[in-house]
Amino acid sequence: MTRSQTAAPLLFDLPQAPDFSFEKRLIARGRGPVCGLDEAGRGPLAGPVVAAAVILDPKRIPKGLDDSKRLKPCDRERLFEEIIRKATAVSVASVAAGGIDTINILRASLEAMRRAAATLCVHPRHALVDGRDIPPGLGCEADALVKGDQRSQSIGAASIVAKVTRDRMMTRCAAVHPSYGFELHMGYATVRHRAAIVESGAVMRIHRMTFAPLKADAEPMAMEFE
Repeated sequence: MTRSQTAAPLLFDLPQAPDFSFEKRLIARGRGPVCGLDEAGRGPLAGPVVAAAVILDPKRIPKGLDDSKRLKPCDRERLFEEIIRKATAVSVASVAAGGIDTINILRASLEAMRRAAATLCVHPRHALVDGRDIPPGLGCEADALVKGDQRSQSIGAASIVAKVTRDRMMTRCAAVHPSYGFELHMGYATVRHRAAIVESGAVMRIHRMTFAPLKADAEPMAMEFE
């Protein structure tokens, strides 16, 4: 199985918004269906890393697809619903905090993307993956696109689905653990979140205990149980 990786684009080569050109070229070569893969949640101190796989219908591509980080929350929510309604196939998978601590965040992110692609109801013949790495065991040929969510509409759609799904998961965590304000920062290392950790401690199975500053607190705890 051939796996290729694109070179990083120069800043001035980035389009104002992603398009469907990568997908069109692959489809013309008989490599369709093409899925976009992206993840959300690599940087936070808490919560899972969530990945999405999306196969867009070339005739029903939602308008306004972009890198989820460049969209307003209301636009992400609107596009999420439109992607679910119009896409040929959508799948979401995640790796929880415990899994991230066990295998590290990079491997967890790639594993979540692999799972998302594997559970699509339509098997892709090619994948476009955001970033520099292709998930091991993906099951189809793939290209890794640096800043892919700003270059490919399929990856942009996946970034929106992953981001909205993860945000909703963290909002539900906030209902159970209200003192941390997860619904406001989604587990990122904000001043409020760090203060809540100092005051109330980490939440097992929610916080990533291998991430600084939690790692320093977790090591003495581990020694107590040895």
